[in-house]
Amino acid sequence: MALIGKLVVCGVGLIGGSFALALKQAGAVERVVGVGRNPATLARAVELGVIDEIAAGWRDALDGADFVLLATPVGQLDAIMEAMAPHLQPGTIVTDAGSTKRDVIEAVYRRLDPHLATVVPAHPIAGAEKSGVEAGFPTLYRGKKVVVTPLPENRPDAVERVRAAWTACGATVVEMSPQDHDRVFAAVSHLPHLLAFGLVHDLAGRANAELLFSHAASGFRDFTRIAGSHPEMWRDICLANRQALLAELDQYLAELAYLRALLLAGDGTRLEQLFGEARRARDAWAAQFPPPSTAE
Repeated sequence: MALIGKLVVCGVGLIGGSFALALKQAGAVERVVGVGRNPATLARAVELGVIDEIAAGWRDALDGADFVLLATPVGQLDAIMEAMAPHLQPGTIVTDAGSTKRDVIEAVYRRLDPHLATVVPAHPIAGAEKSGVEAGFPTLYRGKKVVVTPLPENRPDAVERVRAAWTACGATVVEMSPQDHDRVFAAVSHLPHLLAFGLVHDLAGRANAELLFSHAASGFRDFTRIAGSHPEMWRDICLANRQALLAELDQYLAELAYLRALLLAGDGTRLEQLFGEARRARDAWAAQFPPPSTAE
C-alpha cells in the first residue's frame, strides 16, 4: 500500500511538480490531483505525467484527499487556505513549501483553525533558477534538507506523515522554530537572491549595459544564477520576511562600508586578510556540505 492514496498539489511548478514526480518514482503515491489558477499549466502537467488529473475546484480536489501540498508563492497562501477551508476534511494532512514560515503560520491560524492538528508547515531547501511545470524533475530533493516547523497543536502522527513524504523524496528532514527559520534563511537565502537581482538590475540599467554583459564570464554567471529565479515568488518571500531581511541587509551594508574603507585606504594587507578568512569559511562549508548529484 502506498504512503499516500490521493495527493493534491496546488502549484504544479518546479517545487510541487518535483514533489509529485519524486513520490511517483518512489511508489509512494497512488494518484496525484492538481489544482491551480492556470488551466494551461495544469493541462501540461497531465501531459508530462506530473499529475494524473485536474480538479474542477477545491471541493473536487479535497474529496477523499489524504495529503495536500501547497507549493505556490507565499503571497497566495492566505487566499488559498481561505478557499480550501470549507472543503477540507478531518484527517487530511496539509503542508506547504513556503520559504517563509511566520507569515504562513499566521495564515494557518487565521484560515484553518479547525484543522490545526493536521496542518504541518514545512520548507524544502531545494530549487533551481528555472521555474514552471517543465522545470520539475524527480531527484530535486535527493540529498537536500527539508525544514519542518510544527505547530504546538500538530498531532505527532501528522508530523510523522509529512516527514515520511519528504523522506520518500530522498530528503533529510530537520525541525526548527518558525522564528529561527526566518532569521536563518534571511541570511543565507533571501539576502543572496536580493543581491543577485539588484546587481543584474543595476548593470542592465546602465548606458553601457550591452558592453558589460558581453564581457561577463563564469564569475558573473555563478554569482547571478539565482537572479533567474521566479520574480513573483521572490517578491512575496522578500516582503513576507522583510524585517529579518532588512536586518541582514543592514549587516551586509556595514560589511560593504568596511570594504569600501579598505579600498579607499589602499589597505591591501587587511583586504587580503578579509579575503582569506572568507575563503577559508567558504571552503569549510563546501567541504562539509558538498552539492548532491542531480543526475536522474
